[in-house]
Amino acid sequence: MDDDDFERFYTASYTRLLWELFAATGGDLPEAEDALQEAYARAALRWRRIRAYDQPAAWVRRVALNLAASAARRARRRAAVLLRLAPPAPPATATPELSADSLDLAAALRTLPTGQRQVIVLYHLVDLPVAEIARQLHLPVGTVKARLARGRRALGRRLGVNMPQEVHSNG
Repeated sequence: MDDDDFERFYTASYTRLLWELFAATGGDLPEAEDALQEAYARAALRWRRIRAYDQPAAWVRRVALNLAASAARRARRRAAVLLRLAPPAPPATATPELSADSLDLAAALRTLPTGQRQVIVLYHLVDLPVAEIARQLHLPVGTVKARLARGRRALGRRLGVNMPQEVHSNG
């Protein structure tokens, strides 16, 4: 009966909580989805206790908000470190020639959410394996795979091509 109760709770509360988290993360849907899924996973582990609460959704919301806030802090710290470590800008005359395809790809990548763009670049352009991307970005492997799949679909639509959907864990 516990599993059925949790499934009903999840189904009844997911959409509302997702939109709340979406707004709380400043419109970052992948971040909101990640935080909410992790909060539900934690709730499932504690469901016998949480289901007795007057508002179990409030517990999930609080955990998801905390997770999203932590992720935002980590992102700010990473950005600050990257800014300090960034190489000096090359001289204006050293700008390489970019092909039309490169420009199209760059424009399409800019339309992706940051999380999808990061994993697409690390997987396809840097050639890192999924597990290494997960380690570097402090994400679960499943999140990396999901972002790759979503990003590929979006890029395919933007570029008018069929993107491969296959993800190999080892690269």
